[in-house]
Amino acid sequence: MSVTETIETYLADAEIEWEPGASEREYVVTLPGERKLKTVASLKVGEQGLSVSAFVVRNADENHEAFYRYLLRRNLRLPGLGYAIDKSGDVYVVGQVPLEAITSAYLDQLMGVLLEASDDAFNELLVLGFRTSMQKEWDWRISRGESTRNLEAFRHLLEHDA
Repeated sequence: MSVTETIETYLADAEIEWEPGASEREYVVTLPGERKLKTVASLKVGEQGLSVSAFVVRNADENHEAFYRYLLRRNLRLPGLGYAIDKSGDVYVVGQVPLEAITSAYLDQLMGVLLEASDDAFNELLVLGFRTSMQKEWDWRISRGESTRNLEAFRHLLEHDA
């Protein structure tokens, strides 16, 4: 079975939503999350390996040292993947896998690590890098009687500062 057949069979069997990417032999997969609504990842089959890339969060507004320290520490726990930033400072999870390693079992592990890296870290990254913005939004919503549903996970932090 070819690498592309292995990927397509795995995605179908795992019922993972996907579509062809912009380049040849690219798969754009959508993984559902709990903290982050979804993680969209690119899987590109190259001559030698499979490259993996998924957007995690935009460049932090504040507290950069703690924000990046948190990411670097988490890198130690990401088998085959790592956090990286682009020229704008936006955070991605990226990796390269040799084509010989691509099996359904490995893809399952890879998707799990990718989702954990993006979804599990999301709320902590928001607190570290966007706390002031979240507080302003919370205060604005409270003052106008608007719903704070999108910030409920952070109520314990934001109500005390109000």
